[in-house]
Amino acid sequence: MPEAGVGITRDEVAHLARLSRLAVTEEELDVFAGQLDVILGAVARVQEVAAADIPPTTHAVPLTNVLRPDVVTPCLDRDEVLAAAPAAEDGRFRVPRILDEEA
Repeated sequence: MPEAGVGITRDEVAHLARLSRLAVTEEELDVFAGQLDVILGAVARVQEVAAADIPPTTHAVPLTNVLRPDVVTPCLDRDEVLAAAPAAEDGRFRVPRILDEEA
């Protein structure tokens, strides 16, 4: 990787393209060199700010579990639910077939 402020050359972009097995035109070499130079400059600025005394984090703010506790509660009576269903058979909901037997 080039040093900060040095910039990336067309030859380096061509080398990266060959390693990545990308076909790159002569015009794209110049465009990509400029774009990669901007990206590398941004990474260099981030590295300047990164300090050993700052712990790594996965989120910018602390996360709190907002889900309710998993508590067992009484459920609906199966016979009552099936009585309200449009169609039931053998203690289960009956639904229209959507696949053939072969599937």
